[in-house]
Amino acid sequence: MIIVLEAKVKNRQRIVDEVLNLASHYEGVSAKPYEFSGTGHTFTEIHLIGSTAAVPTSPFESLPGVLRVVRVSTKYRLIGRHDADELQNVGFEYNGVRFGDDHLNIFAGLCAVDTKEHVEMTMAALKEQGIVTTRMGAYKPRTSPYDFQGLGKACLPYVFELAGKYGVRVVSMEVTDARHIDEIREALEQSGKATGVMLQIGTRNAQNFELLRTVGEQKEFPVLFKRGMGITLEESLNACEYIASEGNPNIVFCLRGVKSLMAAPHRNLVDFGHVPVVRRQTRLPVCVDPSHSVGKASVAPDGIMDIFHVTGQGIIAGATMVLVDFHPRKEVALCDGPQALDLEQLAQFNHYAKTIRNCYKSLVQDLTPAA
Repeated sequence: MIIVLEAKVKNRQRIVDEVLNLASHYEGVSAKPYEFSGTGHTFTEIHLIGSTAAVPTSPFESLPGVLRVVRVSTKYRLIGRHDADELQNVGFEYNGVRFGDDHLNIFAGLCAVDTKEHVEMTMAALKEQGIVTTRMGAYKPRTSPYDFQGLGKACLPYVFELAGKYGVRVVSMEVTDARHIDEIREALEQSGKATGVMLQIGTRNAQNFELLRTVGEQKEFPVLFKRGMGITLEESLNACEYIASEGNPNIVFCLRGVKSLMAAPHRNLVDFGHVPVVRRQTRLPVCVDPSHSVGKASVAPDGIMDIFHVTGQGIIAGATMVLVDFHPRKEVALCDGPQALDLEQLAQFNHYAKTIRNCYKSLVQDLTPAA
């Protein structure tokens, strides 16, 4: 059972205390408050956990400041969409960048940082296009222990410095261990918080439950969770529930293709048809990663690259974030060079993504029944 408080309620803490006190009268039921900061409002939910079937809703509904009481019918208590109310489309804002249904964010950058020069070239190209978000891999888990594993904390100072120099406000960066979060936090402090970081949980750590709990315990950084390559959608969404259950609801769910023998000639089987499924079942913003889905810079007969086409498939289905590999000199990239796009293609990609997004918004307006 979930008790939702009014969005602009006064004396919020007093009302929370009243709900908690009332909940304590029911045996076998515990209560925990959660605060959600959305793109347009902030509101509080108190979740009753345990055997709540016999707990009546009316005592909670009668409390001043309570908007409604929802009996949870979905398996995802925290990230789930429990009814059709507008408040369920939460999203969030971080370091001046908004994530949610109303904003498209392009995270274009290096899959793995290799040189300071390449970082600066990429940041400069992003600024020219007015893009304030990027991906920069410092810690890179690889299938083979002999492949390039990333530069680690050594590259963090200049990545954050250059992000600040070129106006990049959020850097998506994978972490594979709790100590990486501390290293990122320390480097950000030393840079004077020149930018912000979105912690990325890669597909290989999709069920690393201790790491999920760790990124959930901290609320400083939002989290980008990439679907596990070989697990079900339900298992991946439950992993996001692990993160949220520790107190951090600022999560973006990323579809990046799934491992399948039927994926060839693409690297992974493109799963962007699940964008509306994730949006229907949860209130998480949805990201797509066309680079790791396609895995190569192939061009279709119409002259448009496969990576462009699958990006369009994701955006037209409602995705509001794209994670895509670019590199100034892809032929010397130390990680995933074949799937990276050239910086000269950044303007085309940005235009393509925005055009598809505008088409999506127009279709939603045209096809949504009048109230």
